[in-house]
Amino acid sequence: MSATPQKNRVSRRVLAAAAGLATVGALVAAMPAGADERGHGDGHGHGLPARTVDVQLLSFNDLHGNLEPPAGSAGSVSEKQADGTVKSVPAGGVEYLATSLRTARKGHPYSVTAAGGDMVGASPLLSGLFHDEPTIEALNELDLDVTAVGNHEFDEGATELGRLQNGGCHPVEGCYEKGRTFGGADFPYLAANVTDEKTGKPILEPYTVWKKDGVKIGFIGVTLEGTPNIVTANGVKGLKFHDEIETVNKYAKELDRQGVKSIVALIHEGGAPASSAYNYDCDSPGAGNGISGPIVDIAKGITPKVDALVTGHTHQAYVCTVPDPSGEPRMVTSASSFGKLYTDTTLTYDRRTKDIVRTSVRSANHIVSRDQAKASDMTALIARWNALAAPIASRPQGFISADIDGRGSTAPEKPLGNLIADAQLEGLAPADKGGAVVAFMNPGGIRADLVYAASGSEGDGVVTYGESFTVQPFTNMMNVVDLTGAQLVTALQQQVSGSNEASPKILQISRGLTYTLDMTKSGAARVVADSIRLNGEAIDPAKTYRVAMNEFLAGGGDGFAALGQGTNKLVGPSDLDLFNAYLAAHSTASAPLAPPATDRITVIR
Repeated sequence: MSATPQKNRVSRRVLAAAAGLATVGALVAAMPAGADERGHGDGHGHGLPARTVDVQLLSFNDLHGNLEPPAGSAGSVSEKQADGTVKSVPAGGVEYLATSLRTARKGHPYSVTAAGGDMVGASPLLSGLFHDEPTIEALNELDLDVTAVGNHEFDEGATELGRLQNGGCHPVEGCYEKGRTFGGADFPYLAANVTDEKTGKPILEPYTVWKKDGVKIGFIGVTLEGTPNIVTANGVKGLKFHDEIETVNKYAKELDRQGVKSIVALIHEGGAPASSAYNYDCDSPGAGNGISGPIVDIAKGITPKVDALVTGHTHQAYVCTVPDPSGEPRMVTSASSFGKLYTDTTLTYDRRTKDIVRTSVRSANHIVSRDQAKASDMTALIARWNALAAPIASRPQGFISADIDGRGSTAPEKPLGNLIADAQLEGLAPADKGGAVVAFMNPGGIRADLVYAASGSEGDGVVTYGESFTVQPFTNMMNVVDLTGAQLVTALQQQVSGSNEASPKILQISRGLTYTLDMTKSGAARVVADSIRLNGEAIDPAKTYRVAMNEFLAGGGDGFAALGQGTNKLVGPSDLDLFNAYLAAHSTASAPLAPPATDRITVIR
């Protein structure tokens, strides 16, 4: 679809909304002060608008360019059954998400669709190969009205984010289809707490106001303040990230001064529910705290002027109420990730006060089932981009004998994590390649599982370039650096202390390194120092070791400041290149690669 029709569609929607505002606004102004609750004025039905109107808010988060149904465990959600058991249900895929949203909108004349960030970035090859232009086109077709930025929107820097918003062909690779120029997003990306270091101004709009027939709802979008800690330095160069609470409160006050009393905050930060089931009722009796994590304190600090919070980042599913600073309950939602769920929230808008009737807000997560019909326009969009990607995506890289779990594994040590770390060590161990003796992989960089079952035209067990790219889509350059033994020990301790104590980030380690993790203890003491061995020998604090890691970790990302202290750096191939080389060297169709054992980290609970 070309850019022009998309922009014209948005213009028509805006003009229609403006016309409706002028007409209905006059009616609302004429409404008598004594109108009953449903707004029938004198009670005789003289055609005046209802006092209140239900606005449907549909939302989702953390799509990460997953246009096709996610494979393996990443493509399912946990569903609580009537008997209390939990079953896994396949879900997701933009063809099904489109159908779900379009079905949900039926019968709802007031419906707005919003997202909580990370729509792009860490995307499978179908989108990532084309710098996520396919995902922006799909979101346009989904009629997304607004989204916050997430940390992954900064993977390629602010300039590229601006291109996704405003359109234009890629500055290096150009246009991907002859005669077709990328039109950009029809919806606004909101970045209220991300400012330019030089100007001090937000790099994108801080908020937008959705309007229809006199109904006005403001949306403020922020990403987590800690974005620089989880994005490469180049991605956030020249930017400042500000406190989420202070920023939302600032712009809520500004919207209030403009007469916008109904406000929704889109916050790319999240929490962890007490249950993994998407339909778990975290407000039910006996549910305990229901939800924990950073979003709880953020929600408690955001002004009561904000009526609901759409969140994300943690890839969890929850629909919970958290008290605002005045003690009143307020809805906080998240719809898992990868388009597997969407949230349907009812906001009852009072035309007289122009505010949301908080006591009437209700919300629920719904599964994006693969049992429903596919949206034909999304099928066509996927087919078009797949045809462009096919020559690269379908190339075989290696063979596996069974699923190798990565993103879908909840264990500290993941089979795919071990495989990736081993690939990095093998590729960078030769003296002329860096002389590495150990390799570290950040767990968040593993974006999927390697799935044995065939997809498309490939055979069972074949790993294609598209699949390996989906596992490691960042194409981070590898670094080999000098670290002392003391720094190595500190890095292992930083997995479970400091900023990582509440939510540990367990590094995936190459063969030869072993240690014990005692989770009954707290902080750095969880790493049993005298258990750390490299090839059977204790780590010498004073000795220098050559350590391989991607450029994100080498920059101190994910709270690993000790890894950022490396010296004598050698820059090697990309992580993806090393991974594919390892698959090719260690597997054939007759001798596929088996999932590696997970025996490097001994965990005590």
